[in-house]
Amino acid sequence: MLPFKRVLRPLAALLLAAALATAPAATAHAATAPSSGWNNYGCKPSAAHPRPVVLVHGTFGNSVDNWLSLAPYLKDRGYCVFSLDYGQLPGVPLFYGLGPIDKSAEQLSAFVDKVLAATGAAKADLVGHSQGGMMPRYYLKFLGGAAKVNALVGIAPDSHGTTLSGLTNLLPYFPGASDLLKAATPGLADQIAGSAFLTKLNEGGDTVPGVHYTVIATKYDEVVTPWRSQYLTGPDVRNVLLQDLCAVDLSEHVTIGTIDRIAFHEVANALDPAHAGATTCASVFS
Repeated sequence: MLPFKRVLRPLAALLLAAALATAPAATAHAATAPSSGWNNYGCKPSAAHPRPVVLVHGTFGNSVDNWLSLAPYLKDRGYCVFSLDYGQLPGVPLFYGLGPIDKSAEQLSAFVDKVLAATGAAKADLVGHSQGGMMPRYYLKFLGGAAKVNALVGIAPDSHGTTLSGLTNLLPYFPGASDLLKAATPGLADQIAGSAFLTKLNEGGDTVPGVHYTVIATKYDEVVTPWRSQYLTGPDVRNVLLQDLCAVDLSEHVTIGTIDRIAFHEVANALDPAHAGATTCASVFS
């Protein structure tokens, strides 16, 4: 039997996540901050980069904080860049991505339509971090998104859910814990490996025809575990391990999507494969 503290400590972390989501937030929504020039609905895609890029934040993220580095990185390379908030819970203005994921996918669908209408583009490219790399697959598979999306780039996506290093396996031993998660933060419950949402999402294959898929993972991911579960299987999939590009890159789940310029370089390659350059440790300076 596990020692008492070893059982209680990880469970407390999971329940704290639910508690944070239901507590009133005292901080103003970060999206009121300047967005460094992205979300410019007057932006028209160039011939070099004919598709707008829609950035999809992760759980507990938002449309600004998750992208303070990557959005300017792509904008400086000539892309029209947009980001959205999704998965809002009532009374929680800062931490997003917590609502039912199928409903979040509907919000993404409406946002892509808005971006395409504003830019005049026929299709968009999607780049998502964590849940933001997985949730769009529901949009592609069930909401008609495949006709409007050229590529999906997932940075540390929980493609097949997560065990949180085995933490979710403890839930059955704590009566009411699973119900609390589902009621307070359905977006978290949907991401547990084996959930009804993920079973539906992955039935019949990970991908849909016509969309190019890239997954960028790190072996130091402590949130989406096991990390290899992030990989997708399909005819138009490229799975990339960050440490195969730069062995000394120590990025974990958060930093790979928020500040890692080696990962960013690989995102740029996925968005424009015809002009892709080798991604190495030196890409941090590019």
